[in-house]
Amino acid sequence: MTRLWTRPAPLRSVQRRSVPLRSISLLFAAALLASACSTAGDQQVLSRTALTPAGRAAEPPGTTTSSAVAGEAPPLPSTTAAPEFTAAPAPPPTDTTATPAGAAPTAAPAPPPPTAPPPTAPPPTAPPRPRVVVEQAWTPFAAVGGVTLVHPSPRVERVGFHQSNHDGARQLEPLPTAVAPATMEARDRRLTGSRTAADVVIDPDVEVRAPVTGTVKRAGTYVLYCDYSDDYAVIEPDARPGWEVKILHIDGVQVGAGDRVVAGETVIAGGPTPLPFESQVDELTSAATAWPHVHIEIIDLAIPDIPSPGGGC
Repeated sequence: MTRLWTRPAPLRSVQRRSVPLRSISLLFAAALLASACSTAGDQQVLSRTALTPAGRAAEPPGTTTSSAVAGEAPPLPSTTAAPEFTAAPAPPPTDTTATPAGAAPTAAPAPPPPTAPPPTAPPPTAPPRPRVVVEQAWTPFAAVGGVTLVHPSPRVERVGFHQSNHDGARQLEPLPTAVAPATMEARDRRLTGSRTAADVVIDPDVEVRAPVTGTVKRAGTYVLYCDYSDDYAVIEPDARPGWEVKILHIDGVQVGAGDRVVAGETVIAGGPTPLPFESQVDELTSAATAWPHVHIEIIDLAIPDIPSPGGGC
């Protein structure tokens, strides 16, 4: 095959237009300005993202941001409301009085010294009760079977009747002249009467006289309750031979067997025996301290006495 060669058409001459140098300079400056604005915008976004407070979401990408222009102030910070805080209470007002120049500062007044509590007063004590004492001239206080007993002292506080521990003790009948007679509670010793013995409370500083007229059968010292020394006297009354008038709790006996005594006249002891323990009659006293007493009872020897179990001293 024969290839035909065709001559290319001649190139059309291109007319060169001359571009002014000023236009080129303006285009280059515009390109630089656009590049600067793009860089500044990226830095602003990064800056605002770094300054975002904790807990606040950063602006999502794509948020419209005003382009910075040379010489223009940076954009204002975000106006998101800050969390509310409770204000602390204001301190109390202080004295702001100025001290005059040259004057020494006034020291704050010292606090008053602590005062001691007032002393506690002891509880009031009841005043001692007065002792009621009857003065009489050895008047009768009891009688039984024709035998009359007189008070063994001229100063008597009380006569307390109680049970005797002797089976032959006779029941005493109080007389109108008895000083403050009282019957004390039963001692549950035996089946003797409630007034088979009498405790006559007398002045400890006055001698003891015979409570009955008669003859002394025996007298002396014995051991009370196996522990305490005590004196006694036993008189056979003239009004009832064969009976015995027993007197206990006397101190310094002054009579002996065979001596004759007269009721209210013959001194048989220097005084009553102060016992080192409390007696039943002491509960009836009207004073703070008890006076001693003299024990008196009338025994009928025809009635046998059955000793208490365990014996005695």
